[in-house]
Amino acid sequence: MKSAAKLLTWYKAHGRDLPWRKTRNPYHILVSEVMLQQTQVDRVKSFYKAWLKQFPDWKHLASATNEEVVRAWAGLGYNRRALMLRDAAREVTARSVPTTIEGWRAIKGIGPYTSSAISAFAQKKRVMPIDTNIRRVLGRLLLGKPFPQPEDDELIQKRVDTFLPVRGNYFDVPQAIFDLATDICQKSPKCAECPLRQECPASKKFLSGRVVIPKQMVKKAIESRHNEKPHPDRIYRGRILKCVREATHGVDPRTIGHNIDKKFDPITDSEWVEAMIGRLIKDELLEIRSKKLFLKK
Repeated sequence: MKSAAKLLTWYKAHGRDLPWRKTRNPYHILVSEVMLQQTQVDRVKSFYKAWLKQFPDWKHLASATNEEVVRAWAGLGYNRRALMLRDAAREVTARSVPTTIEGWRAIKGIGPYTSSAISAFAQKKRVMPIDTNIRRVLGRLLLGKPFPQPEDDELIQKRVDTFLPVRGNYFDVPQAIFDLATDICQKSPKCAECPLRQECPASKKFLSGRVVIPKQMVKKAIESRHNEKPHPDRIYRGRILKCVREATHGVDPRTIGHNIDKKFDPITDSEWVEAMIGRLIKDELLEIRSKKLFLKK
């Protein structure tokens, strides 16, 4: 039995029951993929259901205001994703639902991974979307690298064609890999439990006990951080947005600093807060009306 067939057999018995795996609707798949970016699966489940109830299709989301989508997104973080999703719905509504990877890539905000994911999961295309989890599994299986890096993606893609089945449920293989990465092929893998251990050259290295597990597999991006604050700026931007979202009649910008940071210093931190507010306005998440901050309509 070939590796992919073994994996699909394992997936049939051990795969997770996730709501977006029960549909081939491109809109539903895109919503799930955007929500899953930098957000844990369990957290996404409830948001996914609520979002589809409020915005059940492309047309309903396309007609939504910035304020409506930001409020619906509250709690997921990385709020620009909500606006990107709404803008994508407007493009699809104005034209048509893409039927190719290239068509999805032409929509602003949809990159290589997401375009491949929609093509595979919604349109049953024989493609392999590569994210952190798939890179880890296939980098180990196809390249024999215990800790593959983003620069290995091109080589992984070149070898995927020999791994993916030509017929059958090849479109389910990426989902099976996600679950294998979650349950077994983790940072410190459980190779003895893996259905692909015999074919995987990296498993032999791990089972030998000679592989040193690094503290982090991929170098983390450097985030902006002001004046040795305990959190990166994105956390404080999220707090600003939350503060404005929860205010009934807008927020005086001069009070924001003390609301988002208990150790706010007007002398050293005022320009920092003003810059974050400016970015949120530029990103069309906030606007100023009557000298107060509101969610952008």
